[in-house]
Amino acid sequence: MKTIATILLATFTSICFAQKEEKDSISPIGLNEIIVIGKKIPTYKKQSKSLATVEEYLQQSSKVNMVRRGGYALEPIINSMTTERTVITIDGMRIFGACTDKMDPVTSYVEVSNLSEASIASGQQGSCHGPTIGGAIDLKRSNLIQKELGWNGIFKTGYETNNQQKIIGTSIGYNHSSFYFNTDFTYRDAENYKAGNHQEINFSQFTKYNLSATAGYYLNKKSLIEGSIIYDKATDVGYPALPMDVSLAKATITSLRYNYIPASTHFTNWETKVYFNTITHRMDDTKRPNVPIHMDMPGWSDTYGYYSKLKGKFKNHHFMTNLNGFYNKSIAEMTMYPNNPSENAMFMYTWPDVRTLYNGVYLEDVIQVSSNSTVKLSANIGMQSNKVADEFGLQSLQIFYPDMNASKNRILKSLSGNYILHHDKFEYGLGLAYGERAPSVSEGYGYYLYNSNDFYDYIGNPNLENEKSFEANLSFGFKTERFTSSLTSSFFHIQDYIVGKIDTNIQPMTIGASGVKVYNALNYATIFNTDLNLEYKITENWNFKTMFVYSYGKDNHTNNLPFISPLRYSGNIQYKKEHFNLGFGASGNLTQTKFAPVYGENKTPDYVIFNLNAGYTLPWNHNKLNIQAGIENMLDKYYSTFSDWNKIPRQGRNFFINVACVLF
Repeated sequence: MKTIATILLATFTSICFAQKEEKDSISPIGLNEIIVIGKKIPTYKKQSKSLATVEEYLQQSSKVNMVRRGGYALEPIINSMTTERTVITIDGMRIFGACTDKMDPVTSYVEVSNLSEASIASGQQGSCHGPTIGGAIDLKRSNLIQKELGWNGIFKTGYETNNQQKIIGTSIGYNHSSFYFNTDFTYRDAENYKAGNHQEINFSQFTKYNLSATAGYYLNKKSLIEGSIIYDKATDVGYPALPMDVSLAKATITSLRYNYIPASTHFTNWETKVYFNTITHRMDDTKRPNVPIHMDMPGWSDTYGYYSKLKGKFKNHHFMTNLNGFYNKSIAEMTMYPNNPSENAMFMYTWPDVRTLYNGVYLEDVIQVSSNSTVKLSANIGMQSNKVADEFGLQSLQIFYPDMNASKNRILKSLSGNYILHHDKFEYGLGLAYGERAPSVSEGYGYYLYNSNDFYDYIGNPNLENEKSFEANLSFGFKTERFTSSLTSSFFHIQDYIVGKIDTNIQPMTIGASGVKVYNALNYATIFNTDLNLEYKITENWNFKTMFVYSYGKDNHTNNLPFISPLRYSGNIQYKKEHFNLGFGASGNLTQTKFAPVYGENKTPDYVIFNLNAGYTLPWNHNKLNIQAGIENMLDKYYSTFSDWNKIPRQGRNFFINVACVLF
């Protein structure tokens, strides 16, 4: 590790001193991709479907895809890596789901109406809030500070025909010279959706509501204190790709933030936040027919955390440090109820009260080497401790690992460097990075976790080593007044790659399971991703965008890795003039020829779907009324993608209408 760090630092230091210093000011290096979700007034000016889900917005990114297990709560994939290898935060807050089957990703606990943007970082560029391999997504809350004083409010409603989804919500806020507050409420209710050819997908219904509130007070002209809360509750959520549904998924996410603008010429901003969030998740099979044995599977996750960011500048350096940490408590249970009343119920922990404590520091320096070249260096180091707090759960794991201790400490490190050069209309980028991550709670301490995609029970392994990633990335851009293009590529060589391996000496517990897999580490795996984005402004009112993404993944035995996308593409043409907008788009995948049968995958055919949307904004009783309508999957195509669990089909033809009214 020291050798790697020395090489990287020497390489990028030599670049810095080889260039001539010309400016004291910094032009920040833009490595993150920003998906604009919506500003408080108004969302509809940014999107063609203003009441889309957070997952639909994220899929606009070439770096993000989704694992779909039903019509609700999709799991984000970044750079072809699932959530074990990524970090997803809300305003920098670490949040951990309470479901062993990953039915409650962080993205499921927020709504587009209380977010402004999603910052998507690739690889080690996302290590600001903790260790990652694939990258990070930070879902940023709306900036509620308005220039205009007084009240502001929006009413929104929507309807979708395919699953009869009803959407209703409102946002009300007040801004004063010394304080502000805002509340936001959204309710969604959907029946089973229909795939192409009107085929109903049973157990795909859901009901949820989300309430968000934020209040801030200016202590003086340079300091602000702000408190916020998100309460999200979903009930009767069906997961057609899984053997169980969800009767309750509930989250309370709270934070207290202090922001200060120092008088110093070298320090520009200091932000400190403390936060707490609690997740309750209950899996339920009582509505499923022909259940061999009834099970209750509740889970709980509580997280206490903090971060303190300090930003500043000195000569041609623009630096930032982030001291951050969290304490998480994860518990999941399973109780089996035999059909014979004379037999006793069987209880076990699937997450045996695992306590995780992490504290780390992130350092970043953006160096303006010359008027047209920039270097970004970053490093992160943290200490993580895991402890199995429940004695019964510890004893259960010690059946397989007699010598395991209740606790284990790890040191996690990362280092990255990026060089960006602008020349006329061209932009070139090069980056190298190294990063580590610890096994997830399931990978380290999971106990008989059933995977319905490959039909194996999984058992964790507390003796796993840290996963280690060596990363290289390249980028190329070209921009004129009317044409913009960008080509980015990233390569990951991941040592001690964690996967489940079949253990024939252990008998499965789940009825119908093919066997048991124990988490182990491969020598290495490699993942390559590349994407091309093109945009052309045809005329003042017409605009065309297209995107192509290709991914490749192999383990050290040359087996294909799971959830690696075939070539996917999208394109859309938009017309906007004054209060009217119109759009037509297409998206699809080629046939998935490099699927992973070793990991339970099978071949996915190609598909293409077409979408149409239109919108208009008009004055209404001294207010503004915006109407957006459209047709998704116009030809009612029946299809599945590579990331659809058990190849459940996606929605067929869907008509939608979204209405937003600015009240005051």
